[in-house]
Amino acid sequence: MKRILIVVLAMCFVLSFFGCGKGKEEGKVEKPKGETVTAKMPQEMSAKVISGSGKRSMKSKFAMKGQKFRTESEMAAGSYTIVRRDLKKVWMVMPATKSYMEVEEGKQEEAPVPEEKVRGEISRKVVGSETIDGHPCTKYEVTAKVDDKTMVTHQWWATDINFPVKTAAVDGTWFVEYRDIKIGAQPDSIFELPAGYRKMSIPTVPGKGTKK
Repeated sequence: MKRILIVVLAMCFVLSFFGCGKGKEEGKVEKPKGETVTAKMPQEMSAKVISGSGKRSMKSKFAMKGQKFRTESEMAAGSYTIVRRDLKKVWMVMPATKSYMEVEEGKQEEAPVPEEKVRGEISRKVVGSETIDGHPCTKYEVTAKVDDKTMVTHQWWATDINFPVKTAAVDGTWFVEYRDIKIGAQPDSIFELPAGYRKMSIPTVPGKGTKK
């Protein structure tokens, strides 16, 4: 049970980093600026991810194939998360115990999924250009409305690979950055549950309350 709680806490930590709708809260909604990202992201790729929030940081491995995503955090003791948007499921897989936990997408914290638009995006404007991990990027200030709150974040869109290589709060409180990006086919097997793994119920995380 202790190992399971460690994995759940680690996964909550992972998911909290990848939420794209968080940032500096503003009092009013800006009108759309007419600036949009029209290029389509690659459908299959892998990368290393560095995330930070306050004094905390972590490294992860990431892979995606269409609507399938996989994240392996260094904090998760060998466990990993699979997001299957095609099935509307999120699996927390624990090889050490040959088991997994499942939640429906939308009933967990923000899933670790990069997207062309920030969640709840209503406008964006160009504020500069930078190079991130060798990729030329257009830097945007993005305004999004989530749960009746308006948030502002920065997004670095790599123009050579059409991918948001970095997203960060404008006040510097958190960031998510993709490095060593490799565009190319990913095996279907890494997005599937291993054969013979048993499904387990998700325990209550201290301080999170009871799941409904």
